[in-house]
Amino acid sequence: MSGTGFSRNIILVGFMGTGKSTVSRLLAERLGWESLDTDEEIVKAADKSIPQIFAEDGETAFRDWESQAVRQALSGERRIVATGGGAVLRESNRQQMLERGWVVALTADKASLVRRVTSAETGTRPLLAGDAEARVTQLLESRRHAYDFANAKVDTSDKSPEEVAEALLRGLPDGWL
Repeated sequence: MSGTGFSRNIILVGFMGTGKSTVSRLLAERLGWESLDTDEEIVKAADKSIPQIFAEDGETAFRDWESQAVRQALSGERRIVATGGGAVLRESNRQQMLERGWVVALTADKASLVRRVTSAETGTRPLLAGDAEARVTQLLESRRHAYDFANAKVDTSDKSPEEVAEALLRGLPDGWL
């Protein structure tokens, strides 16, 4: 249950490559809820790709779009919301997440993250420009405690997205379904 009310949303936070987008779609299918991905919502609202926003407007502008996307995604109920990896960097976003649902941090070991983000299209991840492994290491260190506020954590390192979704469904707080 959330801190100030009973908003039935599940919010997935975590570093890039932990499986937030895929797991959110699986959970939404199983629960019959809506799945929202804040990165996809930003692209629609800005009418630009995330790399374009970073290149043309900078990271601060992207984080502003991200805060708006988080606010809008959490304005409803029965939503599975996959956030961008850096959405937790703003206190206001973390507060909204805790107030509007059950926050789950998806984690993974560094080797799994590097493998996942380098096998994906790294051009879509502006923060990994250059040496992706070095950037992952640096970002993991700078965000070491960024996801600690979550209500629960699930390590996705050696699990399929289906296994992660099942673990989350088993771990839902009493009375959610």
